[in-house]
Amino acid sequence: MRQTHGKRKSFKGWLALSIVVVLLTLSACGNGARQGQAGSGEQSGGGQKQNQDFVVGYLNVMDDAQAMLAAEAKLYEKNGLNVTMQKFTSGTDLIKAMVGGQVDAGVLGFTNAVSWAAKGAGLKVVGGAQMGFHSILVKEGSGIEKVEDLKGKKLASQGQGSTADIVLNGVALKNANLTKQDVQTVYVDPAQAIQSLASGAVDAAFVFEPYNSIAATTMGVKQIYEIGKVWPFPCMVVITTDKNLKENRDAVNQLLDSQKEAIEMLQNEPDKSAELLAGNFVDQDTMTAVDGGEVRSVDVIRQAIETQSFNWEITPDNVGRMQEIADIMKEQGVLEKEVNVEDILDLEWQNGQ
Repeated sequence: MRQTHGKRKSFKGWLALSIVVVLLTLSACGNGARQGQAGSGEQSGGGQKQNQDFVVGYLNVMDDAQAMLAAEAKLYEKNGLNVTMQKFTSGTDLIKAMVGGQVDAGVLGFTNAVSWAAKGAGLKVVGGAQMGFHSILVKEGSGIEKVEDLKGKKLASQGQGSTADIVLNGVALKNANLTKQDVQTVYVDPAQAIQSLASGAVDAAFVFEPYNSIAATTMGVKQIYEIGKVWPFPCMVVITTDKNLKENRDAVNQLLDSQKEAIEMLQNEPDKSAELLAGNFVDQDTMTAVDGGEVRSVDVIRQAIETQSFNWEITPDNVGRMQEIADIMKEQGVLEKEVNVEDILDLEWQNGQ
């Protein structure tokens, strides 16, 4: 907390942050399935036809906003799907459920798709989602101004082998001429990362949204690095199984149609999108800002949306960057063998747009 604030105000800001972190942790770690918009779709001939059942897996992070917004805005229903939204706490668990047939498709990290496809899991990337946003946050007055200053410091980040861990070591630290041995990495979830930064348990935190915007609003922190600005990459993608593409491609296309509309809403109507999504992340109407004032939670969520770059299309440049990521994973030992990412892409829906 900035030194210009008194102890009472610092305590108030810390208390507010703790409440927000607890709420986010509860939101992000739920294990139950959340029911999507169900119902029958009226056909052009005037009759009623039952919408296609479809299970969509997601993580409760802003990276997966398109999947959640398509449900909140009833876009799945509009496009002929009766979707059940199932929340997971990790991409690995989501992939396992997809491979096991409990989930039909999901929005999750590209690195998960590569890892499991390399094992012969029968998965395909069928659409784009979010370009990677991962920021390094430090406290004001810490003396840390750039990534190089993290040498010998303690940094909170996501789990070992996660997308965040892969790009942190393979891009952010590497480009600063640092190795993973130069920084003491503490592996925690994002909510714990910003709480640890607030308490002084770590010197920096590598997080995604909405944790970046929440910390910026409620704490005296600054962003010294954001990978999407210097090394944009397709972090989140839409993944389904070969079996679904063979037996149920129409439903996969309806899913992609719905999420494309959701991405366009995120891009063009951030206020409306924030209103629909806020309840997924926070259970309180306001947050206490670092200056002691009150800020509407929905405004913080809108800010988090506006920091993101969502794209339903996978461009040739994206494919090239995906290959770079796969090569980094091989170099780090995450992959046992080289992977040609074009082998795990199915862009038939995209090519028809």
